[in-house]
Amino acid sequence: MALLVCTVGLVIYANYLDKVIRQKFDGKRWSVPAVVYARPLELYPGLSLAPGVLAEELQLAGYRKEQAAKDPGGYDRTGNVMHLVSRDFYFSDGLEKSAAVTVQFAGQRIEQIKRTDSGERLSLVRLDPARIGSFHPREHEDRIVLTRADLPDLLVKSLIAVEDRHFYLHFGVDPLAIIRAMFANIRAGETVQGGSTLTQQLVKNFFLDSQRTLGRKVNEAIMAILLEMHYSKDEILTAYANEIFLGQDGGRAVHGFGLASQFYFRRDVKDLAPAQIAMMIGMIRGPSYYDPRRNEERCLQRRQVVLEMMRSEGDITDEQYQTAQAARLESGDAILSGFNRYPAFLELVRRQLDRDYRDEDLTGDGLKILTTLDPQVQMQVEKQLTAALAALEKRTNRKGLEGAVVVSSREGGEILALAGGRHPLRPGFNRALDAQRPIGSLVKPAVFLTALANGYTLATPVDDVALTLKNAGAKKWQPTNYDKMEHGRVPLYEALAQSYNLATVRVGMEVGVEKIVQNVRRLGVDRDFPPYPSFLLGAAPMSPLEVAQMYQTLAAGGFYQPQRVIRSVLTADNKVIESFGLSVEQRFASDLIFLLNTALKRAVSEGTAESLRSYVPEYLQVAGKTGTSDDMRDSWFAGFSGDKLAVVWVGRDDNKPIRLTGATGAMVVWGEIMQYLPLAPLELTEPAGIEWARADMGGFDQSGVFFRSSELLPFAAGSVPRQTARLESPSPPSQAPVAERLEKSTSGILNTIRSWFH
Repeated sequence: MALLVCTVGLVIYANYLDKVIRQKFDGKRWSVPAVVYARPLELYPGLSLAPGVLAEELQLAGYRKEQAAKDPGGYDRTGNVMHLVSRDFYFSDGLEKSAAVTVQFAGQRIEQIKRTDSGERLSLVRLDPARIGSFHPREHEDRIVLTRADLPDLLVKSLIAVEDRHFYLHFGVDPLAIIRAMFANIRAGETVQGGSTLTQQLVKNFFLDSQRTLGRKVNEAIMAILLEMHYSKDEILTAYANEIFLGQDGGRAVHGFGLASQFYFRRDVKDLAPAQIAMMIGMIRGPSYYDPRRNEERCLQRRQVVLEMMRSEGDITDEQYQTAQAARLESGDAILSGFNRYPAFLELVRRQLDRDYRDEDLTGDGLKILTTLDPQVQMQVEKQLTAALAALEKRTNRKGLEGAVVVSSREGGEILALAGGRHPLRPGFNRALDAQRPIGSLVKPAVFLTALANGYTLATPVDDVALTLKNAGAKKWQPTNYDKMEHGRVPLYEALAQSYNLATVRVGMEVGVEKIVQNVRRLGVDRDFPPYPSFLLGAAPMSPLEVAQMYQTLAAGGFYQPQRVIRSVLTADNKVIESFGLSVEQRFASDLIFLLNTALKRAVSEGTAESLRSYVPEYLQVAGKTGTSDDMRDSWFAGFSGDKLAVVWVGRDDNKPIRLTGATGAMVVWGEIMQYLPLAPLELTEPAGIEWARADMGGFDQSGVFFRSSELLPFAAGSVPRQTARLESPSPPSQAPVAERLEKSTSGILNTIRSWFH
């Protein structure tokens, strides 16, 4: 009777386990994370790119340096010549096939590109992008799912020889292997050999936990038999190859031979050499114990055992064995992957996915997210931010400095690089996105833009003299200039270029703080600020990303486009998912922005950012603005060249003073970064109707006396002052600042003489 009850119970329990197996194994076996890619690298003759920089990006993209590149994902370099073989990749516009190309460099530029086989010259080559991250809302695992056809014969034969030589003969459990392992362990006095089949290992990893209990072993055996009853050997083998745990990449578990092949060797599994196959199979016994990065000697010894077994089984020849035995392990540098290499940028990717894509579009597994990240820019941002902050700490003898950087394309609004702190790989607070700090004088362009839209010109005289503002129920406010001086009557452009606080407040109060707050929103900062007079000097807190959006609209000539990090999203079968929320809108008249940007160029050529010329060549004609918050707690700089916009914040997380202005802190970091990037000169597009004239600053009536010489300035149509010398063919704007500085060197002496008589 007891036997009958046990038998019935066992049948019922086996039936329950059978349902568990079939339900999970018949369904979606793995939730494949979304994969995030950088922008594709496009190579063409004339591109400013050094061979060493290309090699760095190829390494990030998982390319291998070889003696002679012949397989996809390989490259070699001899002097100024590089051979590489790209890999197949599906972009939003279709498949880009693998190609073997030869790149010839001339100094720091690409001279020509040819097909390696035919010698045909190419005008453009698009390489597969670097995989920079992966994430999934439900899992912390990662894998590249393979089919049975993807598994190389040598991998399959060697795996079976080492882990389960009777795999194709047993029914899920191998009694002979269990007996053999039991005697081996008794002789050794410890567990030195296991008797589990590949099927049992799959059951343990896929359905059960790793507890070493009798109950778990019984479940494992029953489920292995049931699995073999319903599924073919090839299905089980393929599932095992995708499920097996083979290492850890930070917080990401590396599962399956497909991902392990990329992680350890930067190769597709079909391109693995015998030594590499032997290493991975050897690691199955203990991925941490045989980790080649931490336990190189153990890994080599275990690999040798597997190679000997591969030779004895006839899976490799003696010659292949000798070659594999002599092969070195991949170095630590080679193993380090680009996966999740840029956590601050990836966080912005997450947020923009939530903003721009519907939930139902993102529920599929294995999505491909093609982003705007430029690895070359990102590398320089991380390197120079860390070095510059360390140098600033040494110079000021103050520790604890932090920073954030946002770099984007000037007109496209694509985020090219982002740093949320000085330690780029350290997870935690993302200052670029979440640090809300007062922006100081970075708000002043919005003040003067509002003034230009309300009847002011760049030549309008404004008073930079003391004033006191009374607010109902609040203390009197008496703003001061940074140098504690008053500068009298100055032209509007100079008030901005020199960042005079008193003149700014007077202009802002006259045009209305509410209008300025409204224009800040129109520039792209999507939230409200109380219209207090202190807003005129940047008392409003913003994140570096918000500041970048505001200056993006200025840099793009008054056209607003939401900054973005995602170019396209593809499904697992390479179908493009429609994007949402992307638009371009003209929010400010082009002539007003042209006038303002002309003044921002003067801020660099002769104003508070003049020392930037120590980092960026004068011919680039960059525009920018420094910013410093009260008590020098925050240092800011925002500026743009012809093709790139960058915003830098420097401060402390505890909000203590850092004793650095925008020019001595953030601008230094900005300059250190930008001097290592290829930049295009800033040539402002002059709108129709702009008139250039020399405003005679000494010829105004008594209400606008300036004791200085004439200045070459642009004016909106119909706004040229009476006291001007109009120019029908003015000097090109790109040449104007140099000519003006020559005039100023002469006019400075004249102004001094004139001042003796006034």
